[in-house]
Amino acid sequence: MLLFISGGEIFVILVIVVMLFGADKIPEIARGLGKGMQQLKNATNEVKREITETAKDKGIDTEFTRDIKKEVKDIKSNLEENIDDITGPIKRNF
Repeated sequence: MLLFISGGEIFVILVIVVMLFGADKIPEIARGLGKGMQQLKNATNEVKREITETAKDKGIDTEFTRDIKKEVKDIKSNLEENIDDITGPIKRNF
């Protein structure tokens, strides 16, 4: 499910776009949207890089998020194992 939009709704949106702009303008519009998205992605990556470089220059530890992600992953796997241990006999009985 893409952004909570069903297939029928996407189809209606596409029909409206074709009616408004015409079939010959759609590739041009898509190309412009693609370029805009690429520029946004590049700007976002540039901001991330600047923040990371500035943090390293100031001596701020930027690797703590990796440690947090590892801890969350470990807790998740432990929870999944515990749930499987509890629900295993219940699933087998039905």
